[in-house]
Amino acid sequence: MIDRYPEGKQKSALIPLLHLAQEEFGGWLSAETMDYVGTLLGIEPIEVYEVATFYSMYNLQPVGKHVFEVCHTGPCMLKGSDDIIGYIKSTLGIKVGETTADGMFTLAHAECQAACTEAPTLQVNYRYRFHVTPTDFDNLVDDLRAGKLADEIPAHGVLAKVRQRIPADKGVGAVAPEDVTEGPAWLDGKPAL
Repeated sequence: MIDRYPEGKQKSALIPLLHLAQEEFGGWLSAETMDYVGTLLGIEPIEVYEVATFYSMYNLQPVGKHVFEVCHTGPCMLKGSDDIIGYIKSTLGIKVGETTADGMFTLAHAECQAACTEAPTLQVNYRYRFHVTPTDFDNLVDDLRAGKLADEIPAHGVLAKVRQRIPADKGVGAVAPEDVTEGPAWLDGKPAL
């Protein structure tokens, strides 16, 4: 992965490497894992910690196999996210930031899931659920426990594999990253930074 970045710019691989490390090491980043990522990139551990602690998509403590992140910003709160959070806490017997005793579920807040019109929203391992009701949540838990959603919702999220696909007839001429053969047109002969 690091070799995808130009010489001298390998630090740009930090965010994708942290996602990969989190995926590989059980859904969270230990200090040892972050140190290892720093070693791979030739940067100081503090530089890795700064990034890992800034972004909410990195877990710095062990988490359950499935992480429920409920949006609690204004639009979702107006549409009942506080009630959903309360219901989840009661149903699973955990508080926000805690994991069930069986290691299956962790409950977390999310600042925004960019789906205000679909409130209240919930993500489970980075897969969205919209207009969530207590019944929806119960069905989701039952399906996860039964393994019915394993193809749709992998353990610990696998964020790196979540990619929006826009049908060709709806796109604006963008090229899939794997098909890029030249620099962006807006550079127009200017040297890359």
